[in-house]
Amino acid sequence: MTRRKRRNHTPSFKAKVALAAVKGDKTVTELAQQFDVHPNQFQDWKRRLLD
Repeated sequence: MTRRKRRNHTPSFKAKVALAAVKGDKTVTELAQQFDVHPNQFQDWKRRLLD
């Protein structure tokens, strides 16, 4: 199994993902799959947006 290269996400991408989480239309798991981001990272961006 090959490892994926480390990705750097832009602040605008993080904001888009976090805003989608705040909306609450989909579950965290669904959104994580949609944006191809791990759910834990997703929750961290959401928390930072709300702070």
